[in-house]
Amino acid sequence: MSRIGKRPVPLPAGVTATTEGQILSVKGPKGTLTLQMRDEISYDISEDGISVQPANGTKQARAFWGMQRTLVQNLVTGVTEGFTKVLEITGVGYRANAQGKTLKLQLGYSHDVNVAVPDGLEVKTPDQTTVEISGIDRQKVGQLAAEIRRWRKPEPYKGKGIKYRGEYIFRKEGKKK
Repeated sequence: MSRIGKRPVPLPAGVTATTEGQILSVKGPKGTLTLQMRDEISYDISEDGISVQPANGTKQARAFWGMQRTLVQNLVTGVTEGFTKVLEITGVGYRANAQGKTLKLQLGYSHDVNVAVPDGLEVKTPDQTTVEISGIDRQKVGQLAAEIRRWRKPEPYKGKGIKYRGEYIFRKEGKKK
């Protein structure tokens, strides 16, 4: 029995949800997002919100229940508030600069790293060591943040690299003399 799946996803004012075939579409002030509906799950749209229930009693239906409810919640949150990930760059000479649909990173390599920003996402650099990624699709925001972080993961000795804001880097001791 899913504790998360039992609760309906509330629809705030200005947000509408519709189904066409196997596609759930949520439209709000920031845009429209869609979700491919699973056959094992039934979706019920009412004025209270969207309720997600297993369509049958199989183990697979129960396994997808909570996850599908969370995906629907992410659609509603995305079209109302949006999602943001903040990356912090630590290291001498490491910096970032957003130029239109390209993010230019200087990470200690012999060349600059250019990261293309996908459609639907916005990348800002308030200062040279901070990168803010925002958009309405949680998966796309997280994927771009992970791809940028992969260029220079934080190392455990000095903490140099790209980390998420609020992430704790476990630091190792250096050699003892």
